[in-house]
Amino acid sequence: MKRDVVIVGAGMSGLCCAQHVQSQNRSLLVLESSDAAGGRIRTDSLDGFQLDRGFQVFLTSYPEARRMLDFDALHLHRFEPGALVRYRGRFFRLTDPWRNPLRAIGSAFNPIGSLRDKLRVGALRQLCLRNSNGRIPESDEMTTRDYLRQFGFRDLFIRQFFEPFLGGIFLDRNLETSCRMLQFVFGMFALGDATLPARGMQAIPEQLATRLTGDVVRFHATVRRIGADHVELSTGERIEAKQIVLATEAPATVQILKESGLVGPDTVDVLSEPESPWRPEEICSAGRGVTCLYFEAPRSPLRDRLLVLNGESAGPINNLSVVSDVVPTYAPTGKSLISVTVLGIPADLERTKREVWNQLEEWFGRKVRDWGFIRHYSIPYALPDQTSPALQIAERPVQIRDGLYVCGDHRDNASIQGAMLSGRRVAKELVPKPASSG
Repeated sequence: MKRDVVIVGAGMSGLCCAQHVQSQNRSLLVLESSDAAGGRIRTDSLDGFQLDRGFQVFLTSYPEARRMLDFDALHLHRFEPGALVRYRGRFFRLTDPWRNPLRAIGSAFNPIGSLRDKLRVGALRQLCLRNSNGRIPESDEMTTRDYLRQFGFRDLFIRQFFEPFLGGIFLDRNLETSCRMLQFVFGMFALGDATLPARGMQAIPEQLATRLTGDVVRFHATVRRIGADHVELSTGERIEAKQIVLATEAPATVQILKESGLVGPDTVDVLSEPESPWRPEEICSAGRGVTCLYFEAPRSPLRDRLLVLNGESAGPINNLSVVSDVVPTYAPTGKSLISVTVLGIPADLERTKREVWNQLEEWFGRKVRDWGFIRHYSIPYALPDQTSPALQIAERPVQIRDGLYVCGDHRDNASIQGAMLSGRRVAKELVPKPASSG
């Protein structure tokens, strides 16, 4: 049976694309190499704990998510707007004055930034809200650090707040990421809440997958190469298709294209024939890595729904969250779950774990000795690298050649919104063109 559309990958972009394709009443098959939907958004259950594979949050302001998801069914729990910043051996609260004006009074004169810096955060917020339509703004392209300096923030405040906050979002504490991503993210945080679903982040792609009618998602199906009208699995099975969508993360996409002879062996540039609709743009397989470590504790060290940021620029921890304070179902009764984020992939994991333990004890005292280590996740490709000027073209082309398309956050921006929007953009291209008359 020849399908109208075969989608390779059941991550967010592939699942969104699949929903749009089904709404076109076209025959569909989604091939996923792993054992479940979600791509890089997965949650493991272990001894009553819910462990997201890498600390993530879901922003309720994403326009594509509002269109396609049932927020009530996800039972979202929100973080308190603001952060606890570790600086000079103490924790200082930074409160969003637009969400919690009474608490903001107490943080106005703490040592995290000057009053002028805090007023400039408000000005930045207002600027970003003007472009908060879910798409990357078309501002002058530069690094996030250069943009913040140009905006008037002092270097000290950039180190105290922006480096750990944006570093945890971009996985880039050097703030080399495009300033367009900063403007997008700041606008989304200003418009909505940072949340976690009651059943973990994987509940988001699972909701999309369950809405696909019929038995259209096939797991444990690894695509090795593609042809003009078919895909070939690692088992040798050949599946025919009129149109093919590669909805895998960038390294896997590049590998499939290389195996299919569509990319040279020593390059990641997809340079097709001159008559191809594909523009000579790069599918860059470079990504940013992260390591997430989970700990259990008999009680929360914070009892607060705030994100903790390392504003001291010392030690391996970039940010920390007691996720069970935000969502009690993340931990069994009588336990707390702490998520620690370390940027990059450590060369010596055991040494990094010891350093994390020491830093946790420095922050929270001897009570940390009662904690237990649960599990770590080292994710080499957690996000596509969006170092400036990566977003010079905010929405990259999605058609490689006639009948072959590609989607994913590497075609738009490194976010759930970017992945979902990319899936919709491809689905629009997949609508069969009417036969010409005469």
